[in-house]
Amino acid sequence: MRNKNNKHLGIEVEPELHGKLRYIASYEDRSINGQILYLVRKCIRDFEAENGPIEWDEK
Repeated sequence: MRNKNNKHLGIEVEPELHGKLRYIASYEDRSINGQILYLVRKCIRDFEAENGPIEWDEK
């Protein structure tokens, strides 16, 4: 069930990128959405490890 507090992102990608992402997600036993969330979280972890925590104020 969707969490109504979550934000929705719509992205447009070329077919080759979509196909490759779908392949990797399947290999990792994730949905495409789950794979994208995994990659976004990893990007944030890596950034914060190098640059320190990101201060975030919910507005």
